[in-house]
Amino acid sequence: MRLTSKGQVTVPIEVREKLELLPNDEVEFKIVKGGALLRKSGRPSGRGRALIQHMRGRGTVRLTTDEILRLTRGED
Repeated sequence: MRLTSKGQVTVPIEVREKLELLPNDEVEFKIVKGGALLRKSGRPSGRGRALIQHMRGRGTVRLTTDEILRLTRGED
């Protein structure tokens, strides 16, 4: 694969699947003898937690999960 002018590469799908990498996951590089090691970061990014905290308590309508599912499925 080719390194872009910005230092970016595309991680092949086989590698992403084996490492269970998803978009916006944090990864780490470690220099090892003869190359580099890529691994999923053990540190959570905190982004998901921050989004949940931001949204908590902002709902204006109280619905049960079943009611929400019926609405999203277009059921009456």
